[in-house]
Parts: sequence; C-alpha cells; structure tokens
Amino acid sequence: MPKDRGIRRITSVMTKMLPIGDAPLTIDTLSRVARNRERVFLSENAIQRMNASRGWIDKILDSNEAVYGVSTGFGELSRIFIPHDKREELQRNLILSHCAGVGDRFPEDVARAIMLLRINSLAAGYSGIRASTVQSLADMLNNDVYPVIPCKGSVGASGDLAPLAHMASVLLGEGSAVVDGREVPGSKALARAGLKPVRLAGKEGLALINGTQAMTAVAALVCFDAKHLMKVSDIAASMSLEALQGTRTAFDPRISMIRAHKGQMTTSKNVLSLTDSSPIIKNHANCEKVQDAYSIRCIPQVHGASKDALRRTLEAVDAEMNAVTDNPIVIPETGEIISGGNFHGQPIALVMDYLKVALSELGNISERRVSRLVDINLSNLPMFLTAYPGVNSGFMILQYTAASLVSENKVLAHPASADSIPTSANQEDHVSMGTIAARQARDILENVKLVMAIEMIAAAQGIDFLSPLSPGVGTAAAHRAIRAVSSHLDEDRVLSPDILSVCGVITDNSLLEAVEGAVGELGVI
Repeated sequence: MPKDRGIRRITSVMTKMLPIGDAPLTIDTLSRVARNRERVFLSENAIQRMNASRGWIDKILDSNEAVYGVSTGFGELSRIFIPHDKREELQRNLILSHCAGVGDRFPEDVARAIMLLRINSLAAGYSGIRASTVQSLADMLNNDVYPVIPCKGSVGASGDLAPLAHMASVLLGEGSAVVDGREVPGSKALARAGLKPVRLAGKEGLALINGTQAMTAVAALVCFDAKHLMKVSDIAASMSLEALQGTRTAFDPRISMIRAHKGQMTTSKNVLSLTDSSPIIKNHANCEKVQDAYSIRCIPQVHGASKDALRRTLEAVDAEMNAVTDNPIVIPETGEIISGGNFHGQPIALVMDYLKVALSELGNISERRVSRLVDINLSNLPMFLTAYPGVNSGFMILQYTAASLVSENKVLAHPASADSIPTSANQEDHVSMGTIAARQARDILENVKLVMAIEMIAAAQGIDFLSPLSPGVGTAAAHRAIRAVSSHLDEDRVLSPDILSVCGVITDNSLLEAVEGAVGELGVI
C-alpha cells in the first residue's frame, strides 16, 4: 500500500507525550490528556494500520461497487448510489447536516476526551480514514482547539452522530471552537493555531462521526471522579461515625469475610483505618448502645455495593475506550468491508445507568447520616448542631439542601437505557440513549459531592462538640482539612460558601491527599 505523504510524524523522543496506537488507553491516561493537557502523537504502527485500510477504500472509490457510506448515502438513504464526482461532497455534507446538537456545550475536559477517544479508535486501522486526517485532529487537540460540542442531541446509535459531527466540523473550518477561553468560528480557531482546514476524502466523514466517543468520554471522566468520590464517601461516613459516637464493631473484618463481597471488605478496612486510635470511640466503647442505625452500621454493605458497581462499570468503559465503533469496518488484511452495529451504545448505556443508581445510593445514605447529626433525639449532640438553638437555626437547612439533592438524584437515576425511539425512517429502530445516561451520571456525581460536603461540615461540627476528645488518625486529618476552608459555626451565617469550599477540596483531591497522607492509600476497587 502507498504511504500517506500528508502525515507529519512526531517521534517518542518528545517528552510528556502519549503515543496513540500501541497500548490501550485507561481512565488515568485519558484524564491526563483531558485535564492536564498532555499531548499525543500517532505511533508508527497506527500510521501503518491506517494506511493499509485506506488503500482498500481508495480502490473502492475508483470502482463502481456499492459500499455503505463510501459510495452510498447514509441510514435510510443507503439505497442511493453516489456518483464518483459527488463522493467528497457527500462526506462534507454528512458533517454539516449532522451538526444538529443543542444545549450547553460540553466542558473542555469532555471535548478533549472526545477528541482523544476518536483519535484512538481511528488509529486502530479499521475505519479507512487517512492518517493525515487523524493527525489533523491530533493537531487540534495538541494546540488546545476545543470544538464547541452541544451536549444534547444524541440517541446513542448510530453512535454519537450529532456531537461527533460538531467535533469534526471544526476540522473542516466550520462550526465553532474555544481557543484561550473564547468561542470563535472554526476557521479562525484553526488559523490561530496555525492549522489548515481538512478536505475530506471518501468515507472520512462517516469515519469521524460513527461511534460512541461522546458518551464514553463523559463516562470515563465520571468513572475517574467516582473512584475518588467513593474514597471520600468512606471519609465522610467515618467522620459521622465519630460525631455520632458509634461503634466500630460492625466493621469487624470477620463480618465481611463471611459475605465475601470485595467492596464491603474494602469499605470496612477503610473505616477501621480512618478511625484508628480514636479517643472519641474509645471513650464510649462500653456504653449501653449495642447497635447503630443502618446508615452507620451498614456503611460497608452500602458503600461496598457501590464500589462493586463501579468496578463493573470500569470494565465496560475500559473496553469501550479502546473499541472500534465505526461502521462499516475495513479488514486491512483482506480488504473486506463489513457492516455491523458497533456504534450502538448499549454497553455504555447499561453500565452508566447502573453507576447512576450506585452513586445515588451514596448520596442517599449520606443524607440519612446528616439527618441524624442534626436531630438531638438521635445524636446526643446540640439541636441542629448549634450551641444556641432558637435564636440560631444552626445546620437545620443544610439537611434540607441534602434532601433536595438526593431527591433530584432519584429522578436522574431513572434508567435512560429503558427508553428507545426510532430514527432515520425506522432504519435505526432501536437506540441506546447512552449519552443521556452518561450525562445524568455526571449530574448525579456532582450532586452527591455536594451532599458529602454537607455531611462533612455537619460531622466536623459534631466532632467539635466532643472536645477535648479527638477523632482517629484519618478522621482527624479530614477534620483539619474541613476546618481549613470552613470554620466552626458559633452563630448563624450564610453557609452556601462553606458547602462550595468543602466541595472544592473534594474536587481538587486536597482533602483526600491530606487523609491518605495520614493513613496511607484507601481502597476503592
């Protein structure tokens, strides 16, 4: 096969660049590119594979053979044969016509992740796209040109057509992109980065948009954040255990051993580590209370089940990040063009619906602990965690906010994948709604993060009231991290900034780093 002469090769001697095409992507490498702006380059193997499959597409374009998306229209229009002189126009029109997304644009980290995943899928060499076109997409990524991709408009099959069309439109000098924080026309965005628009060849428009990369990008970043949030959930719960003067008996490893769920074992170990050497817990070791309420006693079972759900979700997301989701695919060794349905987002839709419920449950049980913390009849702490109730309402309304967030999550947790609606004149008569599921999971995660921030503020207040007794090694570190951004509530004040500040130290991982610096790395999956 002839070499693609348009490719600009970047060798691995350039440091801090991620090679695409030799090793599978992980959510960690994806996060580095999406959030830390790590640069990428196409490996030599990837270029060779793309050249091989492209050679077969060029042969078809020179023939009168009818091949879907190469010499025919798309969807229900696949019955229409496209003459030779219209095939480049066909690909351009495909991109422009499919730019029909609506709603807020995806944030920059999601846009970068979408681009990375599309590059990775195309680099596998089964899509028949020119290596130079994929390189142009990598150049956009490396030069911080982020396509404006509306977050709504995908039904999750034939993949994420509208979102990926908006991504590809900038490659053509169309659409809009964000450069240096400003939204500009695609042509200006390319020019500012010293890049030129691409003129698509046969099949390339279809290769750029037929896939699940939008839903998978959102899903991967949600999974990355969920790994950290599930550790934070154990920290928040351990702080509440201390503030409510609960017992560590329910976290005895022998209880988890005879049930043998990995997440439960991990959670129990985390809580025991976090509350180790706690004077608070030692002080009431022989009190009359035999058992704690379920929101405390069943932390290992509830948090653990969510960890197990994340593990299953990660398996599917890891596979999808490295999957070829194009149609039709080109077999480089034989030249066969095979039509299939790899673009269908059902694998992501189902696991993201699963993760939605798992994250929602972390929020539900967290809110129940907040409710106990503010209830004098259940906590043995001052009413609404204020030393001066009546004149002061204390933390009363924080529990309202937590209740509102978890109730919203219950609506968002309804399975998007349970719905389907026909498209393309019933040619595409079952779709996944996977992108909706992934977006909802992201919204739920953000809500749960706020609920956990509320729990930790309330638990820190409760721990203050138990002074001079102090909490365990890990919970003490968490308490210090909370107090660094949210002071003890003596008299009523506006608490929204406190919630957002604590949410901030969850998001930037500084709270988790402080705690793990004291007790070592916490388990998650």
